[in-house]
Amino acid sequence: MLDIKFVRENKDIVKENIKKKFQDEKLELVDRVIDFDKEVRELKKNGDDLRSNRKKISDKIGLLFKEGKKDEAEKLKAEVVEINNKLASMEEREEELNKEIKKMMMVIPNIIDPSVPIGKDDSENVEMERFGEPIVPPYEIPYHADILENFNGLDKDASGRTSGNGFYFLIGDMARLHSAMLSYARDFMINKGFTYCIPPFMIRSDVVTGVMSFKEMDAMMYKIEGEDLFLIGTSEHSMIGRFKDQIVEEDSLPITLTSYSPCFRKEVGAHGIEERGVYRVHQFEKQEMVVLCKPEDSMEWYKKMYEYTVEFFRSLDIPVRTLECCSGDLADLKVKSCDVEAWSPRQQKYFEVGSCSTLGDAQARRLGIRTKGPDGTYFVHTLNNTVLATPRALIAYLENNYQEDGSIKIAKALQPYMGGIEKIK
Repeated sequence: MLDIKFVRENKDIVKENIKKKFQDEKLELVDRVIDFDKEVRELKKNGDDLRSNRKKISDKIGLLFKEGKKDEAEKLKAEVVEINNKLASMEEREEELNKEIKKMMMVIPNIIDPSVPIGKDDSENVEMERFGEPIVPPYEIPYHADILENFNGLDKDASGRTSGNGFYFLIGDMARLHSAMLSYARDFMINKGFTYCIPPFMIRSDVVTGVMSFKEMDAMMYKIEGEDLFLIGTSEHSMIGRFKDQIVEEDSLPITLTSYSPCFRKEVGAHGIEERGVYRVHQFEKQEMVVLCKPEDSMEWYKKMYEYTVEFFRSLDIPVRTLECCSGDLADLKVKSCDVEAWSPRQQKYFEVGSCSTLGDAQARRLGIRTKGPDGTYFVHTLNNTVLATPRALIAYLENNYQEDGSIKIAKALQPYMGGIEKIK
C-alpha cells in the first residue's frame, strides 16, 4: 500500500506505474482517492474550526451562568448542540471516506523498480543468467510420477480416497529424500546466518490482507469455516505477521529468518491440478527465507537472497537459471521479483522452483511494522525468497540425478541426511 501523501503529490507517477502493469482499469482509482482525500482534509479542517468555536462558546456559557444571564447562556447552549450535530455528521462522513480510501489504496499497485522489464505477463519475463550446464542424457528420463512409482514412493490412488485430487502420499526412500532436501535446506540457511523458525500454520484475516493482495488471497487461501483463520500458502505470511504493529530496534536490522512450514493452496485460476504427478498440488512443504531491513539495504539483500537459492540448487547438481519478472507478472505489492527455474532434462526446458521478491515498505505499511532511527520512525522493507519448495524441487532433483540403470544418485550434500548412501536403487 502506498503512502496517501505520495499519491497526492505524485499522481502522474502512480498512474504511469499502473499503465506499466497493464491495469488501466485502476487509473480512475487514483483520481477518486485524491478527491476523497481532499474532502477528508477539508472535513478535518472544518471540524477543527467547529471544535475551536465550540470551546469559545462553552467558555462564554460558563461566564454567563456566573453572571446570572441564564437566557443568553441557554441560547449559546443550543448553538453548542447544533455544532455537536454537525460534528457527528462530519465525523460519520469522514469515517466513510477513510474506509473507501483504504479500500482503493489496497488495490493500487506498489511502485515497481525502474529496472523491472515492461511486459504484459509471464511470457515476457527476461532471462538473467544460467548456472550449470543443462544436460540431456543419451537415455530416456521418465515422467517424475513414473520414477516415484518405480521406487514404490508415490500413492495417488490412496490420497484420492482420503483427500481428493491434488494430494499425494510419498513413501519409503522417496519420502526420505524429500525430507532430506528440506533438512539440508534448513541447515544451508542456518549456515548463512539466518535464524531458524517454525511459525503458526494458520493466520488471521488482518495478517492475510497485510501480506498479500485481495486477488492473490481469493486465488490461494483456504479459510477455516466459522473462524477468522486461514491456512498459510507460505510461511512468509506468518513470519511477516509476527512483527505486526511492532517497532523493531533499528540496531537489530537486518532481521534474517528462515522458516519451515507446510503450505496450502487452492490454486484457483492455475493451469490445473495434475491427475498423476505432484508438480501442482494443494499441499506441499517449503523452506523460506524472510528479511526485514532498512530501505537502503533492500536491493542488496534481494540479490543475496536469490543467489543463495541458486547456490543451494547447484550444490544438488541441478542446473538453474534466474528469470526477471516483468511488470505485468508482478503481484501488486511487489517492487521487483525474479524466479529461479530448474532444468528439466525430460522436457528439455526450465521450470519454476522458487521466487524472490522485495516488497519495499508495502507489507510493513499495511501491518504497521516500523523502526526508529535518529530522524524518527519509518517503515522497514520486507523481502522473501524460496529456498526450497518440494515436491516440485524433488521433481527437479529426480530428473537431474536419474541414472541410466534407473537408480537415483545422491548428491554429497544430501548424503549425511540419507544415512550416508550414495545411490537409491
